Amino acid sequence: MAKKLQHQGLDPGGGVAEFDAFYAATAKRLVSTVYAMTGDLAEAEDAVQEAYVRAWQRWERLTAEGDPLPWVRTVASRLAISTWRRTRNRVRAHRRHGAAVDVPELSPDRVALVHALRELSPQQRQAVVLHHLLDLPVEQVARETGASNGAVRTRLSRARKILGERLSDTAVRTAEGVASHG
Repeated sequence: MAKKLQHQGLDPGGGVAEFDAFYAATAKRLVSTVYAMTGDLAEAEDAVQEAYVRAWQRWERLTAEGDPLPWVRTVASRLAISTWRRTRNRVRAHRRHGAAVDVPELSPDRVALVHALRELSPQQRQAVVLHHLLDLPVEQVARETGASNGAVRTRLSRARKILGERLSDTAVRTAEGVASHG
């Protein structure tokens, strides 16, 4: 990726191999993380790509400060959560490509989880993804989201309650459907 950015005139002055290794090691999981936060794969991919472009432009400073991944994850999350950006990109994609093509079916569990995550507020969804899917401690979630530790704990508590209700309702409906067909 860094070589591609260099050709576009976005070279901050070295570190191509280091950045490429970082990108290769982190991009797929970061897309998954942002997708879990937004429920929109295209939006997640766009936000992550933009975050890596911005990281490349600041690469020397980011690596001098330590691990650049939390910075990239925060930027990608903020880009993806922006309502204006999400709306603008959907309209642009629809104009350019028309309606979305069919994608392979997801498992019922995954569909239920994505649906339940969409019912959370963006802040709750972000806290759940960072804490439970990425196993980040509450303190780091607070730093990355700009919230207090208490606010993160409150968001997690409320989100767990909502997810517990939604996912248990889905499990009951699924079990009833299996019982009636079986």
